[in-house]
Amino acid sequence: MAFTKSQIGIAVGTAATLVLVFVCYLWWLSNQPPVLAKSEDHDPLTGLPVSIKMNPLRDRSTEHAANNFLREIRDGHCDDVLSKWEHDYHKKYARYICKQEAEHPLQSWELVDWEDDPPLVILKYRGRRSNQAGQPGTYQDYFSVNIEHKGPQWIVTKYMPFD
Repeated sequence: MAFTKSQIGIAVGTAATLVLVFVCYLWWLSNQPPVLAKSEDHDPLTGLPVSIKMNPLRDRSTEHAANNFLREIRDGHCDDVLSKWEHDYHKKYARYICKQEAEHPLQSWELVDWEDDPPLVILKYRGRRSNQAGQPGTYQDYFSVNIEHKGPQWIVTKYMPFD
């Protein structure tokens, strides 16, 4: 079956248009913020949006820094990670965090909200924690991690449970 020049022209034009639309969509998406949309409905207890839609092309360096921090705490290196905080008022708070993490270790976490509050980024998580030592089971917990851009990297500056 032979194709006419006009059929080939239509096929090439259609393919070029589709590629152009896709490239324009990627360009538009790359210029959008990390959170594309938050639901209007909020959880009445936590105040968090019921769902969020994250930009798949967002810069994930903040999330990587927070995940490394949380992984270190989960793996029992809380004192090492928070030793940088052992100055001024953070000293007692760092000890409190490590004590709580030892009693109720974090098992897993999921990002549920993102707030840009320059120069900070506040990441809010839903976590799964073990019950107190000796008791079976887990429970759900909410916490936030504040990250600040210092020099070439992101640094965790605060870790706190929801009130």
